Amino acid sequence: MTNHNKHKILNDPVYGFITIRHALAFDLLDHPFMQRLRRISQLGLSHLVYPGAVHNRFHHAIGSMHLMQEAIVVLQSKGVEITEQEAEGACAAILLHDVGHGPFSHALEHSIVTGVSHEDISVLIMNRLNDELHGALDTAIAIFNDHHPKRFLHQLISSQLDMDRLDYLARDSFYSGVAEGKVGSERIIKMLAVDGDQLVVEEKGIYSIEKFVMARRLMYWQVYLHRTVLCAEFMLMSALKRAKELATSGAHIFTTPALDIFLHESLDKARFIADPGILDRFCELDDSDILSALKAWQHHDDPILKDLSRRIINRDLLRIELRSERFSDGEVEACQNQVASQLNISTEDAKYFVLNERISNQVYDESGIVIRFKNGTTADFADASDHLNLEILTTPVQKSFLCYPKQVIRKP
Repeated sequence: MTNHNKHKILNDPVYGFITIRHALAFDLLDHPFMQRLRRISQLGLSHLVYPGAVHNRFHHAIGSMHLMQEAIVVLQSKGVEITEQEAEGACAAILLHDVGHGPFSHALEHSIVTGVSHEDISVLIMNRLNDELHGALDTAIAIFNDHHPKRFLHQLISSQLDMDRLDYLARDSFYSGVAEGKVGSERIIKMLAVDGDQLVVEEKGIYSIEKFVMARRLMYWQVYLHRTVLCAEFMLMSALKRAKELATSGAHIFTTPALDIFLHESLDKARFIADPGILDRFCELDDSDILSALKAWQHHDDPILKDLSRRIINRDLLRIELRSERFSDGEVEACQNQVASQLNISTEDAKYFVLNERISNQVYDESGIVIRFKNGTTADFADASDHLNLEILTTPVQKSFLCYPKQVIRKP
């Protein structure tokens, strides 16, 4: 392990000057696996709607680690026993929690890689790093996987009130300019406590939690599930699926060295585990590989790949209709037939231009955040809040969308 300046300070646009307190964190930040996150956008293609939303996963990882450091100090000040090893492990775990994200965050795992999530890949990368660091991540991995005896440490990493969510709401709000997502993370962290082995929020913090829950709801509909963002990201998935179909059928298609194997081979979780070389190649892959491919594919002989790539590069996106009720199979089929007719392509090929999915946003899952009252009793936030309706909090809001070329006039 390298000998670092123990008082290294970074200037973060969201929190100001922050100090990295653990030597292990320096080693992780300097590793190529973490440096790759500088080239992975935090919000995918959201910058096509919010021009300032160009921050990356590296920013978010550092911010989450900063909040973890602050939370640990607060809990220790309230008598919660957290050893230096556990503090270092928790900070390392939150720093690495998104290390398995692929290009544009979720596009890869929903298009050309099947059966393996970014969480699965994060664990594989953590294990690889742990081997390199001779077991220095044992505690971090135990906390990340919820195998550590102090389960509240895992809740700080993954729960309905974790440092991940606190940072991405504040950071995504800052960079997108959507003020509704701004949350008082400092106030919330000051109100954290541990009851038994459960992370709780002191009663004085309940209004800050209400603001946090509603901010998350608004950010989902205004940013993460914005109709134009949805359209762009599903178009990207459609382009990647088409590219993989062409590549596996033997057609010549441009790829970067890092992207090549993901287009030409069928890869799932078992392959990632069995072949370390695949993980190595994945850890070379970032947004620039996809952008380079799209720029080349807009000149490809295949008209479908060519058109989808050109549209994404030039922000000439499909039209999107969003509504509460599902689009029927008949509506989708009729739209595909219209697209096939007007674009002079087969109905099978028209499926690449007619995108139909259903999305869901649930504000709060019951038993997610525990409030501790002054008399020592506890209650779930949904029951403790006297301002937010339980049914509104816990009922998923679902919407369906249908995307198709703007030149197509869809018949009702």
